[in-house]
Amino acid sequence: MKPDEYADLDATALAALIRSGEVTAGEVQAAATEALDAVQPALNALVGKRFAAPLDHAADGPFAGVPFAIKDLIVHAAGVPQRAGSRLLGDGVPMPADTHLMARFRRAGLATLGVTATPELGFNASTEPVATGPVHNPWDLTRSPGGSSGGSAALVAARALPVAHANDGGGSIRIPAAACGLVGLKPSRGRTSPGPDYADPLLGLGIEFAVTRTVRDCAGLLDAVHGYEPGDRYLLPEPVRPFAEEVRTGSRPLRIALHTAAFSGRGTVDPRCVAATEAVGRTLQELGHTVELAAPAMDPEAFDDANLTAWTSFLADGVDSLAAALGVDPGPEHLEATTRACADHGRTLRASDLFAADRVFNATTRAVAAFHQRYDLILTPTMNVPNTPLGHLDADDDSLDARGWYDRIFATAGFTALSNVTGNPAISLPLGRTDEGWPVGAQLTGPYAGEGTLLAVAADLEKALPWDGHRPATVVG
Repeated sequence: MKPDEYADLDATALAALIRSGEVTAGEVQAAATEALDAVQPALNALVGKRFAAPLDHAADGPFAGVPFAIKDLIVHAAGVPQRAGSRLLGDGVPMPADTHLMARFRRAGLATLGVTATPELGFNASTEPVATGPVHNPWDLTRSPGGSSGGSAALVAARALPVAHANDGGGSIRIPAAACGLVGLKPSRGRTSPGPDYADPLLGLGIEFAVTRTVRDCAGLLDAVHGYEPGDRYLLPEPVRPFAEEVRTGSRPLRIALHTAAFSGRGTVDPRCVAATEAVGRTLQELGHTVELAAPAMDPEAFDDANLTAWTSFLADGVDSLAAALGVDPGPEHLEATTRACADHGRTLRASDLFAADRVFNATTRAVAAFHQRYDLILTPTMNVPNTPLGHLDADDDSLDARGWYDRIFATAGFTALSNVTGNPAISLPLGRTDEGWPVGAQLTGPYAGEGTLLAVAADLEKALPWDGHRPATVVG
């Protein structure tokens, strides 16, 4: 299989070719390694060496033999070093076992070929850690691929991989999906397992899944890896039908709320993002849906304060736990300036601060749930801007305190964090385009456990406003 032939196919198509015997898994993986080696010098999206051979995986899974990579954060594979984007972990700490989701990726047949870059401990909407250097957006190498799943998104957008692991605590699947022109679904809280290491990462904000190029890959992969593991805190109802079937069937007429002002109250929204979202609203109306201007009521200041508490307390615990395990007193040679500032802030918090944040999260969640009694979906931009220049979100800027860093991040991404708080599913789709040719993401948010509806509408939009013909400047083939 030639690299350009490989690059034209999504994960579903590659899996079908392998099952049919038209190509072998080895031939597909050889094309993938050639593709990864071709784009890595420009993108800097892998950390450590690309694996000489894929990690063990099932030969009979739905994606058996399909190339894949895992992000260097939260999910981990037995024996594979994890760095979490930080100099604190040096060349990485080999992990003793698979996480539950990693085991499911293996059972799905995904052939893991490497580890993708993340900002330090995931606390950035760009991926430019001091430890390994910036990841470049394949659409424009001077721009950020987003974060914190920027390494995964860059490789999938450049067509070096059809799909890659990603996670999302405030937008870290959807932000890079928007910046890189991909499909980025943050599933409902509990849809994928965070275990065994975590019960509720980031006080429940953190969710694990992937970035893909097509809606059918997103649905098929969710079918393959979702589900409860013993000890998980949440047990969601099983889907009425497979997610892949929802994609094939399409959507019923829905009531959709359109909103283009940032939920967080931070930053202005680029007119290009507003215009792209409004155009999607018109397309949805043409498809038979009712679209109205509306938004759930919330308190932006309390919302930001609660998120800052959740993020910085989680970061402080992570830094202190790692430092204790490694026997290190972390300083500027180990951690970026904003990581130190946020961890310092987290250490000042009391248990009562966490309960106060949880009260805000509860009030916000119930307000959004009530809103979804009237509207099936919420349509917004994914980001305030199409993308950001590399260096704009410099995490080693020692002029910023914790609140200053939080505000700078969410001034670029004021729409994504709401669904992390509520636990609702949300998906970013590359439905707009700037004059420069950069993708612009539109976000759809559904009710809790409503991935089926989201994916059905996403599939309809993929047909109405196809994006596969658009290719970045740095691309395989």
